[in-house]
Amino acid sequence: MSPVLHAHCDAPLAEAAAEPSLETPHPNWVLTTTILASSLAFIDGSVVNVGLPAIGANFQASASDLQWEINAYLLPLSALLLLGGAAADRFGRVRLLVIGTALFGAASMACALAPSLALFLSSRAAQGIGAALLMPSSLAILGTAFSGGARGRAIGIWASVGAVMAAIGPVLGGWLIDTVGWRAIFLINLPPAAGAILLAILFVRDCRPAGKAPPLDVLGGVLATAGVGLLTWGLTLGSGHTGWTFAALSPAIAGLILMLGFLSVEKTKGDSAMMPLVLFGSPSFVGLTLLTFLLYGALGALMVLLPYTL
Repeated sequence: MSPVLHAHCDAPLAEAAAEPSLETPHPNWVLTTTILASSLAFIDGSVVNVGLPAIGANFQASASDLQWEINAYLLPLSALLLLGGAAADRFGRVRLLVIGTALFGAASMACALAPSLALFLSSRAAQGIGAALLMPSSLAILGTAFSGGARGRAIGIWASVGAVMAAIGPVLGGWLIDTVGWRAIFLINLPPAAGAILLAILFVRDCRPAGKAPPLDVLGGVLATAGVGLLTWGLTLGSGHTGWTFAALSPAIAGLILMLGFLSVEKTKGDSAMMPLVLFGSPSFVGLTLLTFLLYGALGALMVLLPYTL
């Protein structure tokens, strides 16, 4: 998944699958909050890609080491995204948005101060965990806070600002690297993180009907997290300089088996599952999901490889 692109891909999903909206007393502040929170992923994704050569030179890292600078973020993000969305439905979207944004901001500070590659990668992983909490909460809050034509306008503004943030990121990142240093590219996450947390506490409330708190699908969450994590780990190792050795194939195969187990559990749980399989009976949902997957694969790779190569 590319964090730079999810605004354009997920906006139709939010509009198509949003819950009935309750009246929102501060709609403009809600929109501003979701934009600030999502901008963390937009800015970070495009800025960090530009900084790869400078980061590699500072830590004396090879190209194969640098792929972990990206994967250390994407691995927990992809593994925990489903669980983050389910947890937001269970414990409150605003609460998870605040926690995820705070974690992302703290991890960004840790990235900027990291004295070694190991600590830097650990901080990047913490960023991924924070993004897995804030991203589904941000989009869900936006989808339920507006209704009718207002929902379409809000999602359009949200996606447009996300595109602008993604476009500004490489230019801003290049200027900061040349004038201040690569560590500054992580510090620019702090103002939007602080703003999103403050506005969420003051103006945003969960727009879910009272008493509608689904139980957390713990078994499904564990299987999905472990399955996606192992599969991503195996693909990362297999694409490295060692190739598809036993060490790479083992986690990939184990991840596939766990994902099959996840599908079996979700089928058993029915509507109480964290990912109800009945969703895939909708041609619109399946089509939008495939579109998202293809865009992430093509444009996500371009956003990483092109800046690094140039």
